[in-house]
Amino acid sequence: MKYIVVVGGVLSGIGKGVATASIARMLKEYGFKTTAIKIDPYINYDAGTLRPTEHGEVWVTDDGGEIDQDLGNYERFLGENLPKRNNITTGQIYKAVIDRERRGEYLGQTVQFIPHIPNEIKSRVRDACGGNDVCLIEIGGTIGDYENIPFLFAMKSMEREEGKENFIYVLLTYLPIPSHIHEMKTKPTQQAIKSLSQHGIFPDFILCRSEVPLDLVRKKKIETYANIDAEFVISAPDVETIYQVPLNFEKENLSIKIMTKLALTPRRKPDWSDWQILVKRILQPSRTIDIAIVGKYIDVGEFTLTDSYISVNQAVEHAGAHTDTQLKINWVDAKRLEEEEPAKVLNGFSGIIVPGGFGNKGIEGKINAIRFAREQGIPFLGLCLGMQLAVVEFARNVLGMVKANSTEFDPKTPYPVIDLLPKQKEILQIKKYGASMRLGAYVAQVIDGVKVFELYKKTGRMMKDKETVGNLDPFRVGNVQLNDPFVVERHRHRYEVNPVYIDSFEKEGMIFSGYHVSIENEYLMEFVELKDHIYFVATQAHPEFKSRIEDPAPLFLGFAEKVVEYAKKD
Repeated sequence: MKYIVVVGGVLSGIGKGVATASIARMLKEYGFKTTAIKIDPYINYDAGTLRPTEHGEVWVTDDGGEIDQDLGNYERFLGENLPKRNNITTGQIYKAVIDRERRGEYLGQTVQFIPHIPNEIKSRVRDACGGNDVCLIEIGGTIGDYENIPFLFAMKSMEREEGKENFIYVLLTYLPIPSHIHEMKTKPTQQAIKSLSQHGIFPDFILCRSEVPLDLVRKKKIETYANIDAEFVISAPDVETIYQVPLNFEKENLSIKIMTKLALTPRRKPDWSDWQILVKRILQPSRTIDIAIVGKYIDVGEFTLTDSYISVNQAVEHAGAHTDTQLKINWVDAKRLEEEEPAKVLNGFSGIIVPGGFGNKGIEGKINAIRFAREQGIPFLGLCLGMQLAVVEFARNVLGMVKANSTEFDPKTPYPVIDLLPKQKEILQIKKYGASMRLGAYVAQVIDGVKVFELYKKTGRMMKDKETVGNLDPFRVGNVQLNDPFVVERHRHRYEVNPVYIDSFEKEGMIFSGYHVSIENEYLMEFVELKDHIYFVATQAHPEFKSRIEDPAPLFLGFAEKVVEYAKKD
């Protein structure tokens, strides 16, 4: 096993996750079985109870993990599904050690920070890395953060146990260019190297993030200060799309340099041709079309935070690349649509997406956006909450149930078209919110002949036998008939379409085109669509979590194709 530890200096949020994902993909291209782990130093057990406006999107794994969004980058770049064990938090580490102590498993030993905490970290890292040739370990935050100390100590201990020849360290650091002097400064990088050395760790590679490529003068300056050859100081300038990053690293032969350090011999010649074509389409598309994403986690003080919907953004980019189109995202705050006429805000867009979310904020604005898309014949894609609100909107404005709602927003609604399952009510009564939702991948039956069926079939995502469900446990498979076509998508929600109203919806033209059958034999609606609309499709799932640049999510691809068709009419 070879280990690559990625750490950050100076600033968080400058691209450690993308750098880690890029290196993982590069080594995979050379024929190595590669995986990646994200270490989050916060005390939260997982990202499930963190606010999107504070921490960004919560990534969901097939096995129901609620993870930092960097794991999404790993999956998108590797083209593989990673389990929740590939995310480690301080909360998980201390809980495991304390639980073990309470069970008496330490046999009377004094439980201390050293060795018990580092040992638990190492055990989890080895468990997640098992079965691979190369394992990348990204440590969140920056060098100098107090909460990083246990993890850096554990990595140094692992290096001693595994051998330095099997361990390398990559430092990602930022080189600012102050506007008043217009010169790239290396001092923050020097300070990051110094802080890292205090843990007995010296970087083998330094990835230098900046607005522009690193010049030789700065490389030599870092070489002198860090006692590292300039060839191991790698330029990592800003890019228009994150999928340029591995291509840029390859220009500096980073893969070859890493393999040389780890005494690895390439197993095959890398082929970036398809990747390069898609990147070119992203950078130089044949056309640009404006679409709107109506969200509720956008504003943070005076700043706009789109990290809450990063996977939706990426899925749109993937679909755009495969239709040779830039689907230019315009972020629309749902609260605006509660105060202004939808036509005034949404006119000019050739597609509307309503993504997921929790809580009352902006709900009526999202419903107004959905009605506008339905009545004006504009391509619409609803995700999770977006599907629930599409059902609410249809009930109000087509079925005449004026006060229809989800019980999440109006517990006393006379028409609870969206409601909690009985089991969810029991969980919430005891205030057990963490990991209490329908989480992870679930199997859904899809009805033949509808838009959803055709899209999954066309993209090769339709499954037809038990073998293709992979390692999903019986609970996630439910009582779906696996001898009929089915799909697998990830979920993160509590509320469901109320089965009492399904007949009423179907009589008026709403098609429930897919469903999950739970082990209790409950029918849970997974997809809805309107037959006579250019593209009105919504899903209870989060298909964005399984979208890849080389394999876009079917519903996003279908949306992109219809956006192009709609725009041509104008």
